[in-house]
Amino acid sequence: MKQIKMTVNGKIHELQVKPWATLLEILRDDLGLTGTKEGCGLGECGACTVIMDGKTVNSCLVLAPEADEKEIITIEGLAQGDKLHPIQEAFMEQGGLQCGFCTPGIILSTKTLLDENPKPTDEEIRRGIAGNFCRCTGYTKIFESVKAAAQKGGK
Repeated sequence: MKQIKMTVNGKIHELQVKPWATLLEILRDDLGLTGTKEGCGLGECGACTVIMDGKTVNSCLVLAPEADEKEIITIEGLAQGDKLHPIQEAFMEQGGLQCGFCTPGIILSTKTLLDENPKPTDEEIRRGIAGNFCRCTGYTKIFESVKAAAQKGGK
Protein backbone atom coordinates (compact mmCIF):
# COMPACT_ATOMS: atom_id res chain seq x y z
CA MET A 1 0.00 0.00 0.00
CA LYS A 2 1.10 3.56 -0.65
CA GLN A 3 0.06 6.69 1.23
CA ILE A 4 -1.11 9.53 -1.01
CA LYS A 5 -2.54 12.96 -0.35
CA MET A 6 -4.61 14.74 -2.96
CA THR A 7 -7.12 17.55 -3.09
CA VAL A 8 -10.38 16.52 -4.71
CA ASN A 9 -12.99 19.19 -5.36
CA GLY A 10 -11.33 21.43 -2.79
CA LYS A 11 -11.14 18.82 -0.03
CA ILE A 12 -7.87 17.19 1.06
CA HIS A 13 -7.87 13.39 1.17
CA GLU A 14 -5.15 11.19 2.63
CA LEU A 15 -5.52 7.61 1.46
CA GLN A 16 -3.76 4.27 1.50
CA VAL A 17 -3.89 2.97 -2.07
CA LYS A 18 -2.65 -0.05 -3.96
CA PRO A 19 0.16 1.10 -6.27
CA TRP A 20 -1.67 -0.37 -9.27
CA ALA A 21 -5.04 1.22 -8.45
CA THR A 22 -6.20 3.85 -10.91
CA LEU A 23 -7.37 7.33 -10.05
CA LEU A 24 -10.75 6.31 -11.48
CA GLU A 25 -11.04 3.47 -8.96
CA ILE A 26 -10.03 5.71 -6.07
CA LEU A 27 -12.53 8.42 -7.03
CA ARG A 28 -15.43 6.01 -7.48
CA ASP A 29 -14.74 3.26 -4.95
CA ASP A 30 -12.92 5.06 -2.12
CA LEU A 31 -14.37 8.58 -2.36
CA GLY A 32 -17.84 7.70 -3.71
CA LEU A 33 -17.62 10.20 -6.59
CA THR A 34 -19.56 8.23 -9.16
CA GLY A 35 -19.97 11.03 -11.70
CA THR A 36 -16.68 9.89 -13.23
CA LYS A 37 -17.53 6.89 -15.40
CA GLU A 38 -15.55 3.93 -16.66
CA GLY A 39 -16.24 3.42 -20.33
CA CYS A 40 -13.49 1.60 -22.17
CA GLY A 41 -10.81 1.42 -19.46
CA LEU A 42 -8.24 2.14 -22.19
CA GLY A 43 -8.22 5.95 -22.27
CA GLU A 44 -10.00 6.11 -25.60
CA CYS A 45 -13.59 7.17 -24.78
CA GLY A 46 -13.17 10.06 -22.30
CA ALA A 47 -15.97 8.96 -19.95
CA CYS A 48 -13.47 8.99 -17.08
CA THR A 49 -12.13 12.50 -17.80
CA VAL A 50 -11.24 14.61 -14.77
CA ILE A 51 -9.16 17.75 -14.36
CA MET A 52 -5.80 17.22 -12.67
CA ASP A 53 -3.75 20.32 -11.95
CA GLY A 54 -5.68 22.26 -14.59
CA LYS A 55 -5.40 19.70 -17.40
CA THR A 56 -7.83 17.00 -18.46
CA VAL A 57 -6.70 13.42 -17.93
CA ASN A 58 -8.24 10.03 -18.46
CA SER A 59 -8.48 8.85 -14.86
CA CYS A 60 -8.49 5.22 -16.00
CA LEU A 61 -4.89 5.70 -17.17
CA VAL A 62 -3.58 7.58 -14.12
CA LEU A 63 -2.22 5.35 -11.39
CA ALA A 64 -3.36 6.54 -7.98
CA PRO A 65 0.21 7.26 -6.76
CA GLU A 66 0.59 9.68 -9.71
CA ALA A 67 -2.19 11.78 -8.15
CA ASP A 68 -0.18 12.33 -4.97
CA GLU A 69 -0.05 16.06 -4.14
CA LYS A 70 -2.30 16.87 -7.12
CA GLU A 71 -5.51 18.88 -7.33
CA ILE A 72 -8.36 16.94 -8.91
CA ILE A 73 -11.71 18.30 -10.08
CA THR A 74 -14.54 15.92 -10.89
CA ILE A 75 -17.99 16.74 -12.20
CA GLU A 76 -19.20 16.85 -8.58
CA GLY A 77 -16.81 19.74 -7.96
CA LEU A 78 -18.27 22.17 -10.51
CA ALA A 79 -21.63 23.02 -8.98
CA GLN A 80 -21.76 25.36 -5.99
CA GLY A 81 -24.31 23.66 -3.77
CA ASP A 82 -27.59 23.65 -5.69
CA LYS A 83 -26.31 26.19 -8.23
CA LEU A 84 -25.02 24.55 -11.39
CA HIS A 85 -21.87 25.76 -13.07
CA PRO A 86 -22.62 27.87 -16.21
CA ILE A 87 -21.28 25.04 -18.41
CA GLN A 88 -23.69 22.58 -16.79
CA GLU A 89 -26.54 25.06 -17.29
CA ALA A 90 -25.63 25.50 -20.96
CA PHE A 91 -25.63 21.74 -21.54
CA MET A 92 -29.07 21.46 -19.94
CA GLU A 93 -30.50 24.43 -21.85
CA GLN A 94 -29.10 23.33 -25.23
CA GLY A 95 -29.88 19.63 -24.85
CA GLY A 96 -26.20 18.67 -25.01
CA LEU A 97 -26.77 15.57 -22.95
CA GLN A 98 -28.68 12.43 -23.66
CA CYS A 99 -28.10 9.39 -21.49
CA GLY A 100 -25.53 11.38 -19.48
CA PHE A 101 -22.80 8.73 -19.42
CA CYS A 102 -20.26 10.78 -21.40
CA THR A 103 -21.53 14.17 -20.22
CA PRO A 104 -19.31 14.62 -17.13
CA GLY A 105 -16.15 14.08 -19.17
CA ILE A 106 -17.32 16.37 -21.96
CA ILE A 107 -18.26 19.10 -19.47
CA LEU A 108 -14.84 18.89 -17.79
CA SER A 109 -13.11 19.00 -21.19
CA THR A 110 -15.24 22.03 -22.00
CA LYS A 111 -14.17 23.68 -18.75
CA THR A 112 -10.46 23.29 -19.50
CA LEU A 113 -11.05 24.49 -23.07
CA LEU A 114 -12.88 27.62 -21.91
CA ASP A 115 -10.37 28.26 -19.12
CA GLU A 116 -7.62 28.37 -21.76
CA ASN A 117 -9.66 29.94 -24.56
CA PRO A 118 -12.92 31.70 -23.58
CA LYS A 119 -13.97 32.29 -27.23
CA PRO A 120 -13.08 29.12 -29.14
CA THR A 121 -13.76 28.65 -32.83
CA ASP A 122 -15.69 25.61 -34.08
CA GLU A 123 -12.40 23.86 -34.90
CA GLU A 124 -11.00 24.65 -31.44
CA ILE A 125 -14.16 23.21 -29.87
CA ARG A 126 -13.75 20.03 -31.92
CA ARG A 127 -10.14 19.69 -30.79
CA GLY A 128 -11.04 20.60 -27.20
CA ILE A 129 -13.52 17.74 -26.79
CA ALA A 130 -11.90 15.34 -29.27
CA GLY A 131 -11.06 12.73 -26.63
CA ASN A 132 -14.67 12.38 -25.52
CA PHE A 133 -17.00 10.05 -27.38
CA CYS A 134 -20.78 10.20 -27.24
CA ARG A 135 -22.72 7.29 -28.62
CA CYS A 136 -26.14 8.94 -28.32
CA THR A 137 -25.82 12.18 -30.29
CA GLY A 138 -24.42 13.51 -33.52
CA TYR A 139 -22.49 16.11 -31.48
CA THR A 140 -24.53 19.03 -32.82
CA LYS A 141 -26.18 19.71 -29.46
CA ILE A 142 -22.86 19.23 -27.68
CA PHE A 143 -21.21 21.87 -29.90
CA GLU A 144 -24.17 24.21 -29.35
CA SER A 145 -23.80 23.65 -25.60
CA VAL A 146 -20.09 24.51 -25.65
CA LYS A 147 -20.80 27.66 -27.69
CA ALA A 148 -23.59 28.67 -25.30
CA ALA A 149 -21.28 28.09 -22.32
CA ALA A 150 -18.64 30.31 -23.95
CA GLN A 151 -21.24 33.05 -24.47
CA LYS A 152 -22.17 32.79 -20.78
CA GLY A 153 -18.52 33.20 -19.85
CA GLY A 154 -18.58 29.61 -18.59
CA LYS A 155 -15.08 29.29 -17.18
